Amino acid sequence: MSWAEVRRSLPNALTIARFAAIPVFVWLYLEAGDGPAWGAGIFFAAAALTDQVDGFLARRWHVESRFGKVADPLADRLMIGTAAVLMLVTGRIPILAAIVILARDVALVLGYRLLSPGGYELEVTFLGKTATWVLYASLGFVLVTAEGTTWPVVCLWIGVALSLAAGVQYALRAWRETHAQGGTLDPKSNLDED
Repeated sequence: MSWAEVRRSLPNALTIARFAAIPVFVWLYLEAGDGPAWGAGIFFAAAALTDQVDGFLARRWHVESRFGKVADPLADRLMIGTAAVLMLVTGRIPILAAIVILARDVALVLGYRLLSPGGYELEVTFLGKTATWVLYASLGFVLVTAEGTTWPVVCLWIGVALSLAAGVQYALRAWRETHAQGGTLDPKSNLDED
């Protein structure tokens, strides 16, 4: 395989690895029991790091792909959503925080599908990227601290607030674009990788 082929495929391979990491993360979390889940926390942090690396490499090497533009944020949402569900079920995070994290992502996906059956692609904003990183970090802190530790949950609420603000920002942008184009969103809009 030539260097050019490696550069073309590595960012997407990292994204695919993040999808494949989800069941391993679930297993590590469940194996940890009630105490701090260091294995799952380290694995979760590594997944967060690949999120940054794959987008950086794709932009630096000018090998952005349609697959990466869709799959990269989807992998983030699935990893964060999986962590939120696991920690909700095991009582490590408040139910409202988990509901907001999951509902916002579902609302964004359904909202854009309804607004544009042709496939409008959401442009990730700085606020959206920041919210993703704060959620990754705060959930990681919850993973590696003793159950009932307050400061990681405070960080989680900050991430939830940023996530809601980003959701409102995306909704307003979609509304503006819909009305500016006579009710149809442009399916050619670009989605920046995280």
